[in-house]
Amino acid sequence: MSLDVPSVQKIDGSGLRIAVLASRYNETLVDSLVHHACLVLDQSGADAPVIDRVPGAAELPFAAATLVRHSHFDAIICIGVVIAGDTSHHEIIGESTAAALLDVSLSKEVPVINGILVVNTLAQAEARAGESINRGKEFAQAALEMAQFNKRWKNQPNP
Repeated sequence: MSLDVPSVQKIDGSGLRIAVLASRYNETLVDSLVHHACLVLDQSGADAPVIDRVPGAAELPFAAATLVRHSHFDAIICIGVVIAGDTSHHEIIGESTAAALLDVSLSKEVPVINGILVVNTLAQAEARAGESINRGKEFAQAALEMAQFNKRWKNQPNP
């Protein structure tokens, strides 16, 4: 994962309803990502986000699918931190959750932002969930931008 930061567009989030689903595993790091995501959402003028917690990153796709089935959100941000251990379990979680979140997003036509950091070391996680670079900001920016994109194109007549 690069430490580059994408360009930021100013998005008016007025009236947008965003959910933030967050893992309790690696909670301090996840809390930092959630905090920074919520700051961006607040600054955009979006409605206060609905925040809910699940045990770990593997549970995020089910939670996102549940929210899409039972409520209306313009976008859902799924935040977790998976750090490599002695086995390849982190790779399995990273790949399976990425595929599942993409499936929820495409099948339900709701932007679901994959905010799961999959890293090799605690230092890598801290570098991406700290104050100078915090991917939570980028996850929120992506959610706002994709929610606006979806609204814009949903209202277009079919050719």
